[in-house]
Amino acid sequence: MSLNPETPSRTRWTRFRSFLVNAALMVGIFIAASAFQSRNMLPADDETAPQLRGFTLAGSNYDLGDAAGRPVLVYFFAPWCKICAASADNLARLRRWRDQESFEIVAVALDWSSTDEVRTYVERHELGVPVLLGHPGIREAWQIYAYPSYYVLDGQHRIARRDIGYSSQFGMWWRAWTVQ
Repeated sequence: MSLNPETPSRTRWTRFRSFLVNAALMVGIFIAASAFQSRNMLPADDETAPQLRGFTLAGSNYDLGDAAGRPVLVYFFAPWCKICAASADNLARLRRWRDQESFEIVAVALDWSSTDEVRTYVERHELGVPVLLGHPGIREAWQIYAYPSYYVLDGQHRIARRDIGYSSQFGMWWRAWTVQ
């Protein structure tokens, strides 16, 4: 016979409290890991983003300044990156959800060996966004050291958010909708 019997409601409360503690711990670990990963990126402290200019995969000139007044998601990827491939479809869906006039999305290919390699990646993932053929100068200016890397810029092209690694569909959507 137990000296301290627990009632069913107390047992449920204990389990629920344990669940809340575990959930808070997981969220804390996720936030800490994200902060650690992005520690070497440009700061998200409302500073103006570096210039972003160059030729696109389609052969036209691209200048981030042409998107003045619109928020921008800048997605840096490498065609060989498996995590980039996993999140690229989420980027393509975001483009279908947000129109070009209200939200600019640009993908920047880095660490590529040929335009055919980049073209194959873009076609496979049906990106539907301008794809800038990046170079080491862009990687240095934007402090890109891992793929994929994301910067979300507000309408004045100040850095509002940044992240590295896989982003879920909800994560892409959240980044796009929380910046004006």
